[in-house]
Amino acid sequence: MKKIVVVLFSILVFWGCNEPKKISEQEISAIKDKVDTLLTNWHKAAADADFENYFGVIDSVSVIIGTDASEYWTKKQFAIFCKPEFDEGKAWDFKTIERNVYVSNTADVVWFNELLDTWMGPCRGSGVMAKINDDWKIKQYIFSVTIPNEDILEVIKVKFKSDSVLMSKFNTSKIK
Repeated sequence: MKKIVVVLFSILVFWGCNEPKKISEQEISAIKDKVDTLLTNWHKAAADADFENYFGVIDSVSVIIGTDASEYWTKKQFAIFCKPEFDEGKAWDFKTIERNVYVSNTADVVWFNELLDTWMGPCRGSGVMAKINDDWKIKQYIFSVTIPNEDILEVIKVKFKSDSVLMSKFNTSKIK
């Protein structure tokens, strides 16, 4: 009987040690506020053509995905592409209309989506951030142009030629 008690106690201790940390609503709210502020300042850094603050938020192994199907950038590639615009003081100015932030159970990963007011009209941004050494860093950001459902067929026609060229590079026949 004593052995059973010791085994059960050991299982309970082991199970308790492996239980994920429970984060409070207050902690979740604080993380959401911090990420919201960080993203707002990140967009402001682009509007101010502040290269260091803009790219300082992006992790070194991040991926940025743009509106063109060919735009899949590492941080380094994106920085090289953007540097001339930042140097000329004419980067983009995106204003957040709406943002949703979600926090992982471990409180070290967040994902978000945002509706943005841009020179192209309303656009979407979405991404993933990770807490690295007490700093939040963007690991992935996807920027997309919104298209009203009633206009999608017209847009498909406009982009057909470019899409066909792109898809031929991947040796696929999905575009007809």
